[in-house]
Amino acid sequence: MIIPCEVAVKSVVPAVKALMAQTLVEKHGLKQGQAAELLGISQSAVSKYTHRIRGCIIRIGDVEEVQVHIESMVTLITNGGYERADLLRLFCQACEAIRGKGLMCECCKRADPGLVISECRLCFSSNEKRAVGKRKRQLRR
Repeated sequence: MIIPCEVAVKSVVPAVKALMAQTLVEKHGLKQGQAAELLGISQSAVSKYTHRIRGCIIRIGDVEEVQVHIESMVTLITNGGYERADLLRLFCQACEAIRGKGLMCECCKRADPGLVISECRLCFSSNEKRAVGKRKRQLRR
């Protein structure tokens, strides 16, 4: 049995780190070594992320819900003095957004060929519950 978090470790986590590295280097003008230091990874890893050699199994660069979390994480680490829990919370929210959009489904299918994607609602359930809660709160106002 392969659980979604195992698949996320090999697909979503590298994609998020790649997008963070690309944002730091391309949008914020940092050198690869500087980005590596902020991300706690090697300069060669940043190079592979920015050249799209690593972290490109799932394409998340144009997903607005993910971009918001990436920008927030980049802002936290570039400003310094952040709480680790805040960064991790944002990372998990980015992962939830990716999963909620169904972007990880094909990776899960490759990991578990017996999986019937149309019957699997695991990744969507948390986002759906959150959306229903948000709609209820809006209606009460």
